Order: sequence, then C-alpha cells, then structure tokens
Amino acid sequence: MLESSAIKTMETRQKALSVNLDPRRYGTFAEIGAGQEVVRWFFRVGAGAGTIAKSMSAYDMQVSDAIYGRASRYVCRERLQAMLDQEHALNLERLTEARGETSTFFAFADTVAARGYKGNSDCHGWMGIKFQAHPRDEDSQIIIHVKMLDTETALQQEALGIVGVNLVYGAFAFNHEPELLVDSLLDGLSTSRIEIDMIEFSGIAFRRVDNRLMSLKLVELGLSGAAMFAANGTVLQPSEFLYRKPILVERGSFRPVCNVNVDMLRCAHEKFSELPDVKGKEVAQVMEITMRNLKAQGEIDRRDFLARADVMASCGMNVLISDYFEYFRLGAYLSQCTKEKIAITMGAASLKELFNEKYYTELPGGILESFGRLFKNDLKIYCYPYLDPKTGELSTGDNLDVKPDLQPLYSYLLGRGGINNLDNYNEECLGIFSRDVLRKIGECDPSWESMVPAPVARVIKERKFFDYQCPDNDICAVPSK
Repeated sequence: MLESSAIKTMETRQKALSVNLDPRRYGTFAEIGAGQEVVRWFFRVGAGAGTIAKSMSAYDMQVSDAIYGRASRYVCRERLQAMLDQEHALNLERLTEARGETSTFFAFADTVAARGYKGNSDCHGWMGIKFQAHPRDEDSQIIIHVKMLDTETALQQEALGIVGVNLVYGAFAFNHEPELLVDSLLDGLSTSRIEIDMIEFSGIAFRRVDNRLMSLKLVELGLSGAAMFAANGTVLQPSEFLYRKPILVERGSFRPVCNVNVDMLRCAHEKFSELPDVKGKEVAQVMEITMRNLKAQGEIDRRDFLARADVMASCGMNVLISDYFEYFRLGAYLSQCTKEKIAITMGAASLKELFNEKYYTELPGGILESFGRLFKNDLKIYCYPYLDPKTGELSTGDNLDVKPDLQPLYSYLLGRGGINNLDNYNEECLGIFSRDVLRKIGECDPSWESMVPAPVARVIKERKFFDYQCPDNDICAVPSK
C-alpha cells in the first residue's frame, strides 16, 4: 500500500504530466532562489519538451538586474512582475508567428528566500504565472505570496515545487473557477508547511473576479491566518505593506462603519502619533474583521462581507481579515510584520470583555499568559469610552469595572502605559451603536444618515446595502454624468 506522502507525490506528478501532455501549453520557467524546484517536476515526469520553451535561474544579482532591471529588493512583488512581464513578452515575440494559432503561451516565475546555509528566519517568496487561456487570447495573471514553514531547506524546496505545480495546473484547469483554484493550491501539502497570505487575479480570464473575496477565501480555507486589501480593492501582502510602519488597528463588525468607529480611530491616532517612537512616522491605520465575526450567523454571507468592505473603502480604510480572535494572537501576528510600535483601539465594553477569563482556559497560564503575550513587545491599547444607554454611566479606561481579583492586574497595565485612556473623544458619537443604525435602516428611519460618515450613507443608499429601501422621495441614485 502506498504511503500518504507517495500518494501526494503522485497527485503532483499527475498534474505536471497533465500540463506536459496538453499540446496547447508552451512557456518559460524562471526561478530565483531555492533551486528550480517547480520546473524540475515538469522535467522529471516526462514529455517536458512539449511544454518547456526555456528554463532559467538568474541567481547572481548583477545578472538578474541586467535581465529584469534593478529592484529595491530581490524577493519582492516588483521583481516577480518584472520577471513575468519580460519572459512572457519574449515568448510572444519569438514564438507567436511559428505556433501562435495553436499554442497558449505562459511564463511562470518565482523569487524566493528559502532557508539558507547559515539559516534564514524570513523564509518566503513571490510566485506567479502570466498566461493565455486560449490561443492569441489577451493575457491573464495570478500572483501569490507564500511563507515556507518547514525548518529544513530540502523540505522548503519540496513544498515550493509542489505549490508551484499546483499554481500552473490551476491556471489552466481552473481559470474559469477561481475558488477551486484557490482551494487546490495546497494539494499535497498542509498549512503546517506553506501559508499563502496574498493572491491576486488579473487579466481577461479573471475580469469578473473580486480579489477581496479571494482574500477572504484564503483565510476561510486556513491557507493563511490573515489577508489584507486596500480601500480601492487592491490586495496587499500584509508584511510588505506594514513593513517598517507603526500600526494602529481597530477591530469591529463595521456593519456599517459609524461615526463612533471613525472617532475612535481618530482619537487613538492622535495619541499614538505623539509617542516618541512614532512621532513623524507614517502610521498604517487598519480596520480588522475576524472570521468569527463574519461567521456569527453561520456561513459567511458574501454579499454582506462585500457591503462591509465597500463602506470601509468609502472611508479610505485598509481592511484586514483575520482568524486571530484572541487579541494576543493578533498582536503576535502584527509584530511579525513590523518592528515599529503597534496599537489597538477598542471601546471600554470590549476592553472589559478582554478581562473575561473564559477566553483563556486553553492557555496553561490563563489570563496572565495571554496578557504576557499581548503586551510582550510594548503593544498599546487605547480605550474609547462607553456610554451605557440605560444608566447614562460613562465607562472609561480610568474607571473600568473589572473583577476585584483582576483589578491589580488592570491597574498595573494602566500604570505602565499598556492600557491608555482616550479623553479626546467627540461626545456626540458616544450614543451611536451599529445595531441601532441597522435597525433604523431597516425601519426606513432617515435619522441613521446622521450617525454614519457621509460617504458611508451614500454607498449604502446607492447600492441598497443592509436591506436599505429607498423611499420614493429620496433621490439616492448615482447622478448621471
């Protein structure tokens, strides 16, 4: 009986052979770092001459620069794109006349930093394929960013080879079903060996793909613990976007973004930016949604997710989707992306919930271990006041009511600057709650519009988000140009 690893190798072998035996596929493999692990599969399964026009590896930096132009870093998206563009253009220039009517040309490329001879803690890489889905078709492209988690160089190389074959095969077999393509990327692997924290589809074959949904898919499938996209919908590779920047995160449901969310971020940014280690630096402000929040009603509602993404985008915010429900896990993740200061802002009610010991029963050290991890790298929490709608009492970071036996811990964190009170808030925002805004939208109560930023109100009305029903006398359509 074949062992599991052998079965997985057969699966990869079959994919590579399937591509080789398809007479339409013809292209180039260009790989920098970790050896030519992807093209090796296509050579060793046989029939590679029908698929491989050229295989190359420009390891030397001067040689690489001479071929692809200079880059700020060699393991970066910029370098990968230059490789894809150059190699695909050469294929079209050299081969179209001879076999353009029957062949679909492609260029596969990767630039990676695998574990080196002396060890390398930052083992990651960029991988992509630029291709024609049909002969003489316009170009399509897929780019991914991978993290290699194996501790041995040979295992990292093996994993890279497998995920590369999966990408090449998926581009040809599943370009009409991109979600299946994403699902297939770790065939023969596991998330203990490879993480994929960024994927971007572009070009004619993927003209209807929303890359925000593909980012969500990465986290939903467990291929990555987090994914990120910008306000304009462009997918971001988190560690590259957050590199060397102080980070300020606000977690929420953002269903929808309300004035209080914007005020909370403003208040925290004002305080955070005044820290000596942050002053004068560009702060990366991020709104974060957890998978637990998205799954609160069971399965993820894609339309609801896109509605939230669109209202955050209308505020110009970058969005992080994470599977890090525990704050200490979020803090650990962010500390891998930057060496600069990190801050999280939250309401007083959320801060009080942070001191609920039920969330830490799985940790040997309980709540003490969780806070030790959370504040390990001098992370800051900024507490926004909570106005109790029933009693009218104001809870702040200075008077938060936590369990008596945890009060000394809270006082310690407050005293050493781990927890910080926000006193620069706008009082008009304290009575705004997203649940009330949603209710008013559903009841056609127009007062909800004053509770959200103007761009958010406009997007909700134009696109009928959150069950909005446009009254007959409400002109909410996009004005004609």
